[in-house]
Amino acid sequence: MPQITVDYSTSLAEAFDRRAFAAALHRLTAEAVDTPLDTCKTRFRRIAREETYVADGAPEHAVVHVDVALLPGRTPEVKARLSEAVLELLRAHTASAGLTVHASVDVPDLGAAYRKHVGV
Repeated sequence: MPQITVDYSTSLAEAFDRRAFAAALHRLTAEAVDTPLDTCKTRFRRIAREETYVADGAPEHAVVHVDVALLPGRTPEVKARLSEAVLELLRAHTASAGLTVHASVDVPDLGAAYRKHVGV
């Protein structure tokens, strides 16, 4: 059920091991919200440099934002703990980039119309 979206600056592409981040993120999320690991899904969206402007616009700034959308019912405290843990994970996975990384996380509820299908 967790629908995870990661938007990140192109400048992070070389230093941000997205597969390793997703693997760690799925384990962390599954444990934090008590859901099976195989329900976690992550998609990455690279943001072109000309599509972002951070601070004074200097090229050493990068952006990464993670949305971890969950089915309703998690308490604000659970969501806050998850967002803090994801933020720490982001810091660890972008530390070697040599950039000033502006990282953020949100944990919204999926809408009432959310549906999914797994199979052929």
